[in-house]
Amino acid sequence: MTRSRTSPAGSERSLHQAYDTALLDLDGVVYAGGEAIAHAAQSLAAARADGMHLAYVTNNALRTPEAVAEHLGELGIPTEAGEVITSAQAVARLISEQVEPGSKVLVIGGEGLRVALRERGLVPVDSADEEGLAAVVQGYGGPDLPWSRFAEASYAIHRGVPWYASNTDLTIPGARGIGPGNGAAVEVVRIATGAEPQVAGKPLPPMHRETVLRTGAERPLVVGDRLDTDIEGAFNGDVDSLLVLTGVTDGAQLLRAEPRHRPTYVDRDLRGLLTGQPEVVAEGEGFRCGGWTAVAAADVLELRGEGDPLDGLRALCAAAWTQAGEGSCTLDAGKALARIGL
Repeated sequence: MTRSRTSPAGSERSLHQAYDTALLDLDGVVYAGGEAIAHAAQSLAAARADGMHLAYVTNNALRTPEAVAEHLGELGIPTEAGEVITSAQAVARLISEQVEPGSKVLVIGGEGLRVALRERGLVPVDSADEEGLAAVVQGYGGPDLPWSRFAEASYAIHRGVPWYASNTDLTIPGARGIGPGNGAAVEVVRIATGAEPQVAGKPLPPMHRETVLRTGAERPLVVGDRLDTDIEGAFNGDVDSLLVLTGVTDGAQLLRAEPRHRPTYVDRDLRGLLTGQPEVVAEGEGFRCGGWTAVAAADVLELRGEGDPLDGLRALCAAAWTQAGEGSCTLDAGKALARIGL
């Protein structure tokens, strides 16, 4: 993996043959708002049939692995519970390594957290007044999580109880659009207490460790829709990544990506697992991919040519990331992105 990537990579082999395990995010990659994203089920079935292992790695701590697997099955994606890795599992392991077995943990979240804590020999509780409380853990509890639960966390944290968070994603995609995620709820408690939680989920090491322990992947490919969790998590774990444009990241955000947020590959959706990836070639003052050439001019990114819009985006990434170096590209890319509809 190139740590300071200045261009999307090419691959002559299809990605499902080049890597042994796909570590797939769920929200925005496999489904959105509970419904399967177009081409997801067919693409994953084809990858599995040809020998690729599939693992579903989600920062959403609301549901248990069994519930996630059941939902995926309903969407036409047969899945075993053991193929699902959640931030609830990662944070439960993190807590279990720092408290005594059988300790009580105040849960601000859903059933996924409770099941994961019990798996580690911990006791989930609901009140900050529990005697011997060893930790507070916060995870996404759905849109109907009562405000009183944030207050309960604050009471315990003010008394000095250690605070943990499954993840800090500020947003979560749904059927009606982008809504507030667990990170937004964590901010409420942070403001109320002035404390900082230990965080387990992507892009931090506890989640990567949990995934490796549970999958045994040797040549993993992280597949996600978020630069600040999926792609940064792959960067931190020194593994390759595929960004799909079915979730929260758009073309403009991708062009502005700093090195830790630059994916190895870019594609529209999960069909990208089943194909190779075109090479981006330096050509004169610009970068060519397919029928497109992108150039970083004085204050704008220019795009010339025609062809597959994704090739245009890949060429633009090379021009933008090269110009930005270790920073973030500040050139205007509006007209270039409009040409390719991104």
